[in-house]
Amino acid sequence: MTSGGSDPDRSAPGGGTVRLPPSVVREYRRFSLYNSPYPAHDRGCAIDLYPAGNRGLSPVAGEVLETRTVRAPPKPYAADEEFLILVDVDCDRTGLAVEWPADEGVVARILHVRPGVAAGDTVGVGDPLGPMVRSGFFAPWVGNHVHVGFRRPDQNLLRAGGSLPLEAAVDVESLEWDGVGTVTETGDTYAVLDAPTHPAPGERFAGIAGRVGGGATTAGVGIPTALDGGFTHYTGGGLPGQRGVTGSDRPEASPVTVFGHHVGDATGHDVSWRDVDVLANGDRITGLSLFAALDPEFGAKLVCPDREFAVGDEVRVTVRDSDDPIRLG
Repeated sequence: MTSGGSDPDRSAPGGGTVRLPPSVVREYRRFSLYNSPYPAHDRGCAIDLYPAGNRGLSPVAGEVLETRTVRAPPKPYAADEEFLILVDVDCDRTGLAVEWPADEGVVARILHVRPGVAAGDTVGVGDPLGPMVRSGFFAPWVGNHVHVGFRRPDQNLLRAGGSLPLEAAVDVESLEWDGVGTVTETGDTYAVLDAPTHPAPGERFAGIAGRVGGGATTAGVGIPTALDGGFTHYTGGGLPGQRGVTGSDRPEASPVTVFGHHVGDATGHDVSWRDVDVLANGDRITGLSLFAALDPEFGAKLVCPDREFAVGDEVRVTVRDSDDPIRLG
């Protein structure tokens, strides 16, 4: 579930990247690889998948190995229990691509679902595993979702960190945005804007763009690229649509700009955020939740537990350098 430091499992012999095929990713209305402060998501080694309803849909086909109750941080808005489902993945039926011999196997670690399955059951992609639970691993502005990471069978299947690098093998359209929008939805800790709009809901994934490369200080320079993660309340984010990009393809950090401002540096898929504040109408908020989505209710999500907005409010989002940025993990 998170963060920081190297993990020996990542560089162990026989490691490599796991790629979820489009047929799996499109079972869900949105996804994020980086929008979490927990170590399981370090460097995009797990994915959060958001179904349309509250049923936890399986992202893999295979045999259930085990279900168990696990500990999660106690939160007043969260369920008392959290759960882990381990599935021995059938790579052919799932369409999963792995960078080691398939007969060596791969195990999926699935969280945030109350198991309606048991050891020995066979599941297919999109099958209901049980109802999703509101987990203590969630921040209060996070919606219910299915978390999945992958391990080789010889790895520790129970510890939080150590899952293999993961890619969602779909292209993510980059939506350039000027930071302006109208509030369409509010909660106790967040507000959603009507911009940017999704150009083709249901047809392809899209995400709010930054510009990568081309200089750190010049507005409009660089390649528009969809961003993923907690911007910038978590220490890092990523580039969910950069399939096939590796550290060797981008060996040195490339500047990432948003609204023409240098906000981070990208190496491979990963982005390290710089010390910046996110502002809404000139006042600092916690940040933005960035993800890739198919659904039409796409607009920017402001994370703002200390700031109230009302539906219909006009908002302009900007960024500035900071000596004391908000960092939640």
